[in-house]
Amino acid sequence: MAALCYLVTLLSLLAGGRASGPPTGGLQVQLRLAGEKRKHYEGRVEVYYGGEWGTVCDDDFSIYAAHVVCRELGYLEAVAWHPSSKYGRGEGKIWLDNVHCTGREESLAQCPTNGFGVSDCRHTEDVGVVCSQKRIPGFKFVSALTNQVEDVRIRAIYSQRKRVPVTEGFLEVKDGGKWRQICDEEWTQMNARVVCGMYGFPGEKGYNSRPYNGKFDFKILSQQGPSSRFCVSFYRLLTRRRKISYFGYSVNCTGNEADLSGCRMGRALEMKANPPCMKGMPVVVSCVPGRAFAPSHSAGYSKAYRPEQPLVRLRGGGNIGEGRVEVLKNGEWGTVCDDNWDLQSATVVCRELGYGSAKEALSGGRLGQGMGPVHMNEVQCSGFEKSLTECRFNHEALGCSHEEDAAVKCNVPAMGFQNRLRLSGGRNPYEGRVEVLVDRNGSTVWGTVCSESWGVMEAMVVCRQLGMGFASHAFQETWYWQGDASADDVVMSGVRCSGTEMSLPQCLHHGKHISCPKGGGRFAAGVSCTETAPDLVLNAQLVEQTTYLEDRPMYALQCAHEENCLSSTANARDSSSYRRLLRFSSQIHNNGQSDFRPKSGHHSWIWHECHRHYHSMEVFTHYDLMSLNGTKVAEGHKASFCLEDTECDEGIEKRYACANFGAQGITVGCSDTYRHDIDCQWIDITDVKPGDYIFQVVINPNYEVAESDYTNNVMKCKCRYDGSRIWTYNCHIGEQMSCNEGKEWPQEAQELRENQDKTSRAQQGLTSESEVIVIVSQHVHTTKCVLRF
Repeated sequence: MAALCYLVTLLSLLAGGRASGPPTGGLQVQLRLAGEKRKHYEGRVEVYYGGEWGTVCDDDFSIYAAHVVCRELGYLEAVAWHPSSKYGRGEGKIWLDNVHCTGREESLAQCPTNGFGVSDCRHTEDVGVVCSQKRIPGFKFVSALTNQVEDVRIRAIYSQRKRVPVTEGFLEVKDGGKWRQICDEEWTQMNARVVCGMYGFPGEKGYNSRPYNGKFDFKILSQQGPSSRFCVSFYRLLTRRRKISYFGYSVNCTGNEADLSGCRMGRALEMKANPPCMKGMPVVVSCVPGRAFAPSHSAGYSKAYRPEQPLVRLRGGGNIGEGRVEVLKNGEWGTVCDDNWDLQSATVVCRELGYGSAKEALSGGRLGQGMGPVHMNEVQCSGFEKSLTECRFNHEALGCSHEEDAAVKCNVPAMGFQNRLRLSGGRNPYEGRVEVLVDRNGSTVWGTVCSESWGVMEAMVVCRQLGMGFASHAFQETWYWQGDASADDVVMSGVRCSGTEMSLPQCLHHGKHISCPKGGGRFAAGVSCTETAPDLVLNAQLVEQTTYLEDRPMYALQCAHEENCLSSTANARDSSSYRRLLRFSSQIHNNGQSDFRPKSGHHSWIWHECHRHYHSMEVFTHYDLMSLNGTKVAEGHKASFCLEDTECDEGIEKRYACANFGAQGITVGCSDTYRHDIDCQWIDITDVKPGDYIFQVVINPNYEVAESDYTNNVMKCKCRYDGSRIWTYNCHIGEQMSCNEGKEWPQEAQELRENQDKTSRAQQGLTSESEVIVIVSQHVHTTKCVLRF
């Protein structure tokens, strides 16, 4: 009992360090970084003087002046400076002009200038700086306008420290190299909102103050029976020897700051008082995590969380909480133009999706270009909207292309995923044998992962868990990487990942019952990771426009027959018979950030004598015709595509050509086009009966090559075949499959449908009251639509 009260008493006292006095000295001016499309360490230089904020003219400004600005704001140095209002035009007065600094000044106010307010400049000449991200150790910012704390943390009490993630605890800031607490006398909900956003949580909530109140702990201890006298004495001893150390100022946030360091400082504490925080206690912050990050007492999860369909999503990002912003409107996903895109709007997206505030608002298609319409332009958010769709924006996107697609990188909770996985033996940190930390017999041990059925989808989860982006390769043998010999034993087998998981334990696997015939060691699973990946997208409109039927004799299909591009019934037919082919053109564009290259090198390509070209991939595309209930009735495939750049966007040079055993691939910004009149660019529908079908094309179906987004690898069309003609319509890419089929039939097909005789309907097993379940399978996601006849 004495040990217990000792522990609880100690917990109630671990709230701070030594007290210190307030900063001394003052500055003639206060500085801040402001403006558009910026990170927290860059922006337009603004000066507070005479009770008003103003700007600095770029005349005679230099990197030396930029160094002074950055150091005055607590950064080690300047990286660059920008003239001509790169971060937007400021407002108010232009306080300083013709600034001449040597770089040794402590403040911009010490540099020779024309004098405050003496300027012949306009706001088109406002200067901006880019500072180093590293802070000056022990830096104290004494302004009452902004602050530059060194670091911030949420320190959980003992009973909560095993919870992952940490959502509640004492708020502590690092000041002068020591952790100090903040007095809650002037603490507000907006302050808590900023702190929670920093740590990856979309919101804040109230908390039970009793566990954080030392008096309550003491009361409990004093009632513990015979040992209570020891507890009381020990408590008094510790309180005499240790005092809570408070940060010297209160904090005043608006709620929209990306970081606590962006908030203004409030009233200075009277540090001579005993205690300094006479009417309050140390600040405690309690955050609400997104549903995907529900706290757990273990570092892993048994199942991956599948969110409901939102109106906003992220695509193309390699890590959790980052990607191109896409919005759902009228059943169609589209992108957001980056005009006026800023951290405030990006934060609305992040919080809407269950993350914290945005740490970066990216522009210029930095995380890959989207497709389809641009739904939003010139977005302006207050920062408190529940959804991006509630913000003000321009519905017109004239002049906006996908080269201007907006993206975000969000703050996400610290889940500790990186601590339970490592890559061992690789030539660089981005590759190696996968080793997992697991619990065995009351202790933790490192071990390998069975490589049986190990593929790109599993490797993608590993790279994401480690924060290393995408997988470039998945390896089933790792003898060339000398991993840790003590971790050779297999500790995880049967791994099957869907691609949505945040960590490897979330994937399906055998659990404690390991089954791996080949064992670990040289046969253990391995990966190599990369920060960028390709993204292939099929041109659905071209498929719809070029679809037609052709009856072709068997004698003209010899090469295609050898490549298994015909239905199995073709094997028994003579050379004079005909096959009915559903033909179409396809154009596959690389929208990603790196080239699409075959998994295998030249040495393993297969020469096809009949077609006179090399096959670089076993299967690159699947073509399927399915009934409305999802049953495959006919299929085709483009075996071993000759991958090359057929045409490229303006300004991009072709890099890949199949001729003369050339390199194969698709360059970023280029397309590989396969005309309708080449072999195997079809589906053999000779044995298909008339009716309504779904026409599906899947690129990279076996995930042989890693991509940044697999959801856009599928194209689906509605299809009606009457025995001699075919109509293909409503072709679209991605997950959504329209169920409102009545209004979307082409006129000819609609008339055919209305006049369809009862015999044909009976052959399909449909009556006027029949319902057909259309299963639209998109890798991970399955959508069911009910069509009523």
